[in-house]
Parts: sequence; C-alpha cells; structure tokens
Amino acid sequence: MLAKVLSSAVIGIDAYLVEVEVDIASGLPSFTTVGLPEAAVKESRERVKSAITNSGYSFPDDRITVNLAPANIKKEGTGFDLPIALGILAATGIVMKKMLARYLVLGELSLDGRIKPVNGSLPMALAAKDAGYEGIIVPVENGKEASVVGGISVFPVKTLSQVTDFFRGAEQLEAAKTDISALFERNSREDVDFSEVRGQEHAKRALEVAAAGGHNLIMIGPPGSGKTMLAKRLPSVLPPITFEEAIETTKVYSVVGMLPKGDALVVKRPFRSPHHTISDAGLIGGGHVPRPGEVSLAHNGVLFLDELSEFKKHVLEVLRQPLEDMKVTISRASSTITYPSSFMLVAAMNPCPCGYFSDPKHECRCTYQQIHRYRSKISGPLMDRIDIHVEVPAVPYRDLMVDITAESSEDILKRVTDARVIQSERFRQTKIYCNSQMNSRHIKKYCKIDDASCSLLEAAIDKLGLSARAFNRILKIARTIADLDGKTDISADHVSEAIQYRNLDRSKVFH
Repeated sequence: MLAKVLSSAVIGIDAYLVEVEVDIASGLPSFTTVGLPEAAVKESRERVKSAITNSGYSFPDDRITVNLAPANIKKEGTGFDLPIALGILAATGIVMKKMLARYLVLGELSLDGRIKPVNGSLPMALAAKDAGYEGIIVPVENGKEASVVGGISVFPVKTLSQVTDFFRGAEQLEAAKTDISALFERNSREDVDFSEVRGQEHAKRALEVAAAGGHNLIMIGPPGSGKTMLAKRLPSVLPPITFEEAIETTKVYSVVGMLPKGDALVVKRPFRSPHHTISDAGLIGGGHVPRPGEVSLAHNGVLFLDELSEFKKHVLEVLRQPLEDMKVTISRASSTITYPSSFMLVAAMNPCPCGYFSDPKHECRCTYQQIHRYRSKISGPLMDRIDIHVEVPAVPYRDLMVDITAESSEDILKRVTDARVIQSERFRQTKIYCNSQMNSRHIKKYCKIDDASCSLLEAAIDKLGLSARAFNRILKIARTIADLDGKTDISADHVSEAIQYRNLDRSKVFH
C-alpha cells in the first residue's frame, strides 16, 4: 500500500517541494524514515504514532517506510509530521488519495493530535502557488501569514481529526483571508518621531540626507548626546515599505520563527540593534544549522551598531561583503545558502575611550595613542563603505528647556519621498534604486559639477586633507542634497554641505 503527500521545506529563505512517500508492507512492525532526515524528522515516528492513536484511528502493525524526496537534500524541522500521518492514513484507506494530490500539507503534531505551528509557512505558500496547487493546509497559527499569498487557498487546521475529515469529504474547511491594505494602514505608523528630539539640527539634517539617498552613516559624539535617540527615529523618515519588500522581509522572519504571533506581515521597516558582544555568525548568519543573522533581519530596514568601536574587529570585518553585495552567502560542505541583506547601516561611537574628546564641558583623559588605538578598531575598508560622518555634540541646556516645536518625521518624510521618486526615475533602467548604490560610471553620468563646485572640492581635498576615496562619496552625497532641493544640477552649496559630512577623513586614524 503506497500513498503520496506533498509537503515543503526551506533552504535559505526559499521553499522547495518535498514528496512524502509512505509504503506499508507486511512484515515485522517497524517505522523507517529515509531521504536524509535529521534528528527532529526521525523522531516524528513517535509523534505520528501517538497522534494517530489518540485521534481515534488505528496505527498499522506493519513495516512502514517513509521516503522524503528529493533524497539528496537534508530535511530539517518538524513540519513533516502531518504529511507523514496523512500518508499513513491514506495508505490504510482512511483518507482519499486523489484529494491529497491537490494540496500541499505542513504541520507539527502533538501527541494528542493537535497541530502546532512551523517556521517558513510564507515561503512554502509561495512555493505551493508557483507549483499550481489548489490549496495549502497549514496550522491555524500560520494561517494569517500564509494567507497573504494571493492566488492560492490557505486552510488553517487545528487537529489531525479535522484534516482527516476534510480529506475524507466529511468536513469543509474555511479558507483564511487577510486584508493587506488594512494591515499596512493599521501598523504603518511609527511609535517615535523626530519632533521629540531637542537640538541636534545638524545631525537631523544628516539623517535626512542619509534616508533620502540610502547612505550609510556614522555618528560620533559624547555619551548622552542623543545618538541612539536619533538612530531609532530614522525608520520614521524612510519611505514606507512596499508589499514586495514586506514579503521578502517576512520570509526571513518566518524562516527563523521571529514573526510576532498574530502578525501576517512585517509592515514596518526593521530596526535591528545587536549588542556589541555579538559573534560573527550572529551578525552575518551561519551556525551548524545555518540561520539568517542580524544583517538579514535588518533587510529593507536599518542595522544600528551602537558603540561601534566596542565590537570585535573580526566581527565588523564580515560586514564588508553584505554592505557591498546586499546579500550574504554562507557556504557549508553540503550546501551554499544565500540570504538577502539590503540595509542601511547606522553606527554610533564615542570620539575616544572616555567619550569626551573635543567636548568643551568635560576634560578628556585619553592620550593620543589611546584615541588612535580606539578609532583604529574600525578599518579603512569598512569606513570606506560609510558615506556620511556626522558629529553629535552634547545638547546645551537651553535647547533642552526651550519649548520649540521641532520638525516632525512626517514633514521630513515628504522631502525624502520626493527625493526617492527622483532617484527612482533616474535609475529606472538600471538595477539600483538610490544614490548610495552608484558606481563610478553612474557618478560620472549623474554627478556633473560646475567650475565653482570643482574649485571648492579641490580646495577641500587639498587644505582639509580629505582622502581621495572621499571624492566619490562627496559627489554622491551632493547628488542626494540636490535631489532634496528638487534641483537637476549640483551647485556649490550642495557640494559645500556634502563636504561637512566627511569630517572623519580629516583624521589619519582610519588610514
């Protein structure tokens, strides 16, 4: 007696189809699972046996062989419990095999027959849709998440008995539905606002420029100057996440099981702020069973590294590839997995170990050697990938007490959105979407400057000691500032402001 049930598993953040074949033959009672199952999959025999028995069905006392095809890919997770159980019930004639062929099935079984949630239901629903299946059977907790995929019916189920009755034709299941527009409208508002920040107008402007052009940014300032406060408000001025971006981001969170309970989609741009003790595998992804790291969890959002110089140097160095390629490739002996990592990097650090270098109100106790050693933890190649450097001084008392209504995130967002529209039009024939991604060819084409701007830039490089690598960065930033002004041409004013955002190039500690 042979039965087949369609299921799915995940590699990276994308799902692939798995055919669960169940063969029941005469012989001594046994239960064998083949097809490269890992420990959790092998243990499913005990869960399946108990769930079938406790649901009121008889478990066959024969030789049971379960094959998970394709057999050359390692199978992980507990989502094969339900397909295996249905395969056994189909092989014994309890459920109809013809109906099973129309649906993709996934779910973990408890011993009493309840169906528990699994990770990765969103990419699995996408795989089922692409394969042309009529519907997908998922645990009830995964129903909302899977139902955001249009073009396929998603049936949430609670128990093995309920699923069995459905495939026997004795019960109808109700398809889950999610109102995508209502979801975005309800959850799109940010909890923080730039109007809550007193003073720091220069830093706010730098963050606006960074948001408009997708530029990476570093803030340098003493403790308590508001660096973290500013960084947390950056997502509030980024363009709203699109449905395609939300799907891609949700796939990452779905695979690692970090999608908040009851949420169908990630409808806000992620803001990730890992502690400086994080390992390279935690930041970039990896491990014995590869998992996405913080750079992938920040996909389409912001990765904030506070106390940048406190991170281990080798951990910071692994950021170079995802910043450049906007993806992370993790290679193992058996497979190579790629995770997306298109994010804005925002970093913050003190100017010196004690934190008060150049602070007029506090005396710095650090020697030049200590400051040099402290800043040298951040390598030149990493700094080369950060476009904007901005100093965040301590806020004067009068700025804290003066009751002035600061500009809101909504006002800044409007200017940022207008600038992004200009860039979208500019790069519509290319694979880039904002100014920060321009290469030398794009800079030459879109960042032409007049004689006055050339003279200003030459003077800045010669007199201020700006590095040669700062040249392209300044032009890209100037292009973004011009876009914010709604100007086609870059003027000397735009270049002048852009030069202000490269002040770390004046110091030789990063070279």
